[in-house]
Amino acid sequence: MAKGVMIVAEQRDGALRKISLELASTARKLADQTGDEVSAILLGSGIEGLAAELGKYGVDKVFVGDNAAMEPYITEAHAAVVAKVVKENDPAILLLGASVQGKDLSSRVAAKLAAGLATDCTDVKLDGGKLVAIRPLYAGKCFGEVVFNVAPAIASLRPNVFPAAENAKAGAVVKVDAAVDAASIKSKVLEVQKDTSGKVDLTEANVIVSGGRGMKGPEGYAILEELADVLKGTVGASRAAVDAGWRPQKDQVGQTGKVVSPNLYIACGISGAIQHLAGMSSSKCIVAINKDAEAPIFTKADYGVIDDLFKVVPELTAVCKKLVA
Repeated sequence: MAKGVMIVAEQRDGALRKISLELASTARKLADQTGDEVSAILLGSGIEGLAAELGKYGVDKVFVGDNAAMEPYITEAHAAVVAKVVKENDPAILLLGASVQGKDLSSRVAAKLAAGLATDCTDVKLDGGKLVAIRPLYAGKCFGEVVFNVAPAIASLRPNVFPAAENAKAGAVVKVDAAVDAASIKSKVLEVQKDTSGKVDLTEANVIVSGGRGMKGPEGYAILEELADVLKGTVGASRAAVDAGWRPQKDQVGQTGKVVSPNLYIACGISGAIQHLAGMSSSKCIVAINKDAEAPIFTKADYGVIDDLFKVVPELTAVCKKLVA
């Protein structure tokens, strides 16, 4: 009989991603309601030492697949090992992150297991011992509850939505065979281009300062960069700004970009098209700065400033500098 909660942890360059700790804490919360164990799958090369950190966040057991074939991430290789570990241990619930890697991996794993998958969930709960996953529908206009008829119930959780709280458990290491048949791998990573800016990834940022068409050009983002630096955040952009070549695609927030959930989202010169709102509406606090009082962004904003952003942002930056000094 399927039992327990299992997560698929993510690591990059030998360090756990923030979403891994969020998954561990969420799994612990669910497992405590049924008295079950929390286990994690951790794949990579030279990563066994990370198991202890997962233990700090509530993981009882870590299945470690330490193999050079697991680096860099390749869908077929990771999906094969994850599916094998899941089949051998039969968890009732399997949680992954709705990150770039998690979105790619979760669908492949669900297909291999012939199991249901709820993606980009913003909440999960138990009802009668069974998982119920809550996820946004129709670009965030409403929320649906997804129930599962077969085990494991698989859900991918939106990054930065679920809290990561320490709850020390054993984090005992169980080594698994992560060798894969080379003939089964149809893709090959030729090059990995790393972001050397030192900025926090949008999906993990606590503060995001975004600019849209109202920035009037790439040079306008200098004031947003300054404000983001003061707030220890990062800069995002609307699709219009990215399409215009003002910002790189990795900065795009929205339905066709990155879905973010920071503690603070400051939208500057962004009208608030439904595609953009779908990517940031789960932010804890939204501040909109726009000259157009009728801009749709104000319907989602907790605080709105109707004024010229080139006047407001520098003044806001000056005030923030005083507060953090």
